[in-house]
Amino acid sequence: MANRNTLGGIIHTYQKYDPQRFPSPTQEPPDLVSSAFEHMLMYGQHRELTDEELARAVRIDPSQISGLGPSIEALLAILRERKRKILDRFETRKVRQRVHSDYIEQAQSVEPPRRHREQFHTAIREEQLRDLERLWYAVGDDQSPFARALIGLIESLGNKYEIEELAARYEFTGREALTVPQALEVKEELERIDELIKQLEEARETAQIGLVDMEALAEFAEPGDIDQLSALQQQIQDYLREIAERQGLEQQDGNFRVTPKAYRIFQAKLIDRLFSELTPSRSGRHQGPIVGEGAVELQSTKPYEFGDSITQLDIPGTFVNAMLRQGPGLPIRFNSEDMQVHNTRNNPKCATCVLMDMSGSMRYDGQYINVKRMALTLEGLIRSEYPGDYLQFVEMASFAKPVERGRIVELMPKPVTVFDPVVRLRADMSRDDISEYQVPPHFTNIQHALSTARRLLSTQDTPNRQIVLITDGLPTAHFEAEMLFLLYPPDPQTEQATMREGKLCHREGITINLFLLPSWSQTEEDVRFAYRLAESTRGRVFFTAGRDLDRYVVWDYLKRRREILA
Repeated sequence: MANRNTLGGIIHTYQKYDPQRFPSPTQEPPDLVSSAFEHMLMYGQHRELTDEELARAVRIDPSQISGLGPSIEALLAILRERKRKILDRFETRKVRQRVHSDYIEQAQSVEPPRRHREQFHTAIREEQLRDLERLWYAVGDDQSPFARALIGLIESLGNKYEIEELAARYEFTGREALTVPQALEVKEELERIDELIKQLEEARETAQIGLVDMEALAEFAEPGDIDQLSALQQQIQDYLREIAERQGLEQQDGNFRVTPKAYRIFQAKLIDRLFSELTPSRSGRHQGPIVGEGAVELQSTKPYEFGDSITQLDIPGTFVNAMLRQGPGLPIRFNSEDMQVHNTRNNPKCATCVLMDMSGSMRYDGQYINVKRMALTLEGLIRSEYPGDYLQFVEMASFAKPVERGRIVELMPKPVTVFDPVVRLRADMSRDDISEYQVPPHFTNIQHALSTARRLLSTQDTPNRQIVLITDGLPTAHFEAEMLFLLYPPDPQTEQATMREGKLCHREGITINLFLLPSWSQTEEDVRFAYRLAESTRGRVFFTAGRDLDRYVVWDYLKRRREILA
């Protein structure tokens, strides 16, 4: 009977993972949501993803699928050998001569009408499909003998193009002549082989087996290899669907749809990217917490003072003080000098309005994408770290409108509808026959945006209220009562109206922090305006540079200094 002393043979130890559940459990799951959201940030639309688009988003280590199916190198060798045999067998000189003579003979047999004769001979001589098609449309009667002859010429010239492309693209070294139909079939087969080789080479580098056309590959490979590769492809597709469901991509009618779960995952990735290069520091969320009467109890203690709440009484510390004072023995008697209370901290609530410039100039260099990415990062950060804070987004163009958080990715810069170098327009918005849809939408109305944000923040019961203004320059629109003014180039009248609104914000205790994005049209006056507006509310100006906003020049008006934060 076998026991631990007599047991022999080879003991197999599996140190990796079950090939039925690849990739490795220790590997990070592939990122499927970032590509979908980057598309939505750029184009502003929720579009369902096809299986192929989702497959291109998956990145699997190719070494993890080695040995699970037929060798990709073997399939590539089969295709390359098939291509070599075709090129070694045929030659194209004779078929090129044949297709050219067919075209000339067919053209000579046509009798064009007198009014189209010169145009016909020019088209035949220059061998342009476009000219023959225009001539066919000019005839007007597609049932006439001339029109039917033109159809045959167009087909013959198309064949000539195809065969000339075949001879130019591939280097034939054989001796067997081709007929015109054979040459077209050979060209189609070589193009299929090239496409399959490209797919297999990509699959070899990225393990994206899902992109290989199995039906086309079945024409050249062995049935057994195709079955194994199809099984591997199905295995990867099943893995892809499983990861898609985990990351919030819901499959419906064969396509994948973005859900709120995917929205949150993408925001988390943006936040991780934002804080990926922090240096080690003490733990905590807020710098310089407010110590005093508050709801959060700290570990540190202090002697009891008149007015302190006994709900924060440090009972063990109080007992120790009493015992040290009176010595051992019962009963233990307390007095006010023995009492210790915990320090407390007040976590203040903050109310923020983010004004996002979506005027016509934001389309340059994709600035609107950076604005939406910054807004999504801020929204995800506040929702995850400071859920009690108030956050509202406002779209800013010729008019300002509050925007729901779920519609941020859909925002797009307004189309430019007026191209005059000087614009002086005004519209009485109190009139019933005038609506905002009749007004050019691409101007920048910072004054209306500040007014909207001030109205929204006035309902928030907290002294910590701020406006985050993201723009690329001076305002070009403002309201005076019900009258809307659209003035370009920027006018002092608009700047004065905007500054008045900034002072109203300051009077209500609202701080304006301004992010000034770079622009091809930005001047020194844009910077001075940002300086004046932020200074009027004791706020800050952030000068950003680059797609990732990787460098800020901060003008701190509270401490009167300038810093560069990298």
